[in-house]
Amino acid sequence: MKEKVLERLLRYVKIDTTSDSTSETCPSTAKQFDLARVLEAELKEIGLVDVSLDDNCYLMATLPGNTEGVDTIGFIAHMDTNEDVSGTNVNPIIIENYDGNDIVLNKDLGIVTTVEDTPELKRFVGEDIIVTDGTTLLGGDDKAGVAAIMTAMEYLVNHPEIKHGDIKVGFTPDEEIGRGADKFDVEKFGAKYAYTLDGGAEGELNFETFSAALATVTIEGKNVHPGSAKNKMVNALYIAGKVMELFPEDERPETTEGYEGFYHLNEFNGNVDEAKMIYLIRDHDKAKFEARKEFFANQIAEITKKYDGRVSVEIHDQYYNMRDEIEPVMHIVDIATEAMKELDVEPNVIPIRGGTDGSKLSKMGLPCPNIFGGGLNFHSRNELLVISSMVKASEVVVKIAEKFANR
Repeated sequence: MKEKVLERLLRYVKIDTTSDSTSETCPSTAKQFDLARVLEAELKEIGLVDVSLDDNCYLMATLPGNTEGVDTIGFIAHMDTNEDVSGTNVNPIIIENYDGNDIVLNKDLGIVTTVEDTPELKRFVGEDIIVTDGTTLLGGDDKAGVAAIMTAMEYLVNHPEIKHGDIKVGFTPDEEIGRGADKFDVEKFGAKYAYTLDGGAEGELNFETFSAALATVTIEGKNVHPGSAKNKMVNALYIAGKVMELFPEDERPETTEGYEGFYHLNEFNGNVDEAKMIYLIRDHDKAKFEARKEFFANQIAEITKKYDGRVSVEIHDQYYNMRDEIEPVMHIVDIATEAMKELDVEPNVIPIRGGTDGSKLSKMGLPCPNIFGGGLNFHSRNELLVISSMVKASEVVVKIAEKFANR
């Protein structure tokens, strides 16, 4: 299984599938089809049936069951990669028998993954890991999940002695920009329960996510030649600086952890005449989430009074904490926990400080906790994957399928 999952991962990450939050199409970038078509052909070659790739780049397939009376389950991963760091010309590098020291990714550019910044590395001394050359992200989020699912399906096809019910496979576009489940056809997918494989170190298991909203702040300035600007110019950039001061410094991603929510300035573009700020609003608790949105809107309402209506905001929800939908069917989390333990993987059940496709899918009637993919430092040049953890992720998929058949 190691050779299979590694070969797939190395092949998949070289296909650029970066999504684009400024695009209004689905998928947001046509190049996501490049990976989808590869996977479509591979699913057919492995022996899955009902393989379908729709116009919106949602890929689905079925592994028919070999035993009756078993709930149909699904496994889902997303094909796109995050737009904050380039996903073009990814050059994965394998470090064998990692020695526990800092990893120099690119000496010329001074890009290093340090143990101080990534203390989790100490867990993987002696393991083989995959890193980048420091110029791009790796794309393990979520191509590690894709590779693990594909390898697990092939393993089940080749080992018919393992009993399982019908298994559905789904690969989605645009998860990184919050749209991964927007056009997912739950009825067509046909699973009663599903699991996403989306990031996380070995053992991570999640059934709680943030609830999320996106706030777009627009500031209208007034540009005048600086030589004659007195009492005339209104600098949108200076107003933006005032907006930044409206939100507590101790409620940012870099100052919070666990269940603590935050306000995150994710993008800032503009000039004297106009500026635009994109804020991410996050919290696990529903009441606190609603309070955060209200506080944000009120703060903008106050500052726009000071600047004659030049500041406006649009806030829209992106996804919600999936806990409420999963708690009534907690046996699906218990099965994943038991599967990990039987494979000598220590379960680490923690809330996601983010979201997955499962956040929306759970609200759409498909309870969908999340399982680890085996990586660290996603969305960065310092991203890495632990090869043995990727194998474990694939083994967990197989074990979950087997345990559902033996309930």
